[in-house]
Amino acid sequence: LSFLLAFLALALPGTQGRIIPRCEMVRILRRNGFEGFEGKTVADWMCLVKYESSYNTRAFNNNGPSRDYGIFQINSKYWCDDGRTAGAKNACRISCSKLQDDNIEDDIRCAKKIAREARGLTPWYGWKNNCRGRNLSSYVKGC
Repeated sequence: LSFLLAFLALALPGTQGRIIPRCEMVRILRRNGFEGFEGKTVADWMCLVKYESSYNTRAFNNNGPSRDYGIFQINSKYWCDDGRTAGAKNACRISCSKLQDDNIEDDIRCAKKIAREARGLTPWYGWKNNCRGRNLSSYVKGC
């Protein structure tokens, strides 16, 4: 039992991913040109990331036939290849597992491609259901 507990203690932090602090995420988004991108603010993107992944780089959600990966919850049906999703398009030309590491540069490129093609953030239900049309200034306040 003690071996199992020690193993879990070592294994779990690695599966949790990195939770990017709010103001650090704001700086990352600003540095990568998200302010005004496709008519949306950094606050919009911060709200999206909060509701999609809670700022967790290794977030994962199983939707049945497809899965969402990483900090932006990028879907395996259209945008990345997880090797399991039937009829996947892989429009970002990336392995879904790359969207779950702590380097979010590739996640950013893919999220911008999605937003560019959609002309906004409507592909993300977290944004549509929780952020669209709301005052989001609290997401960037003090940063």
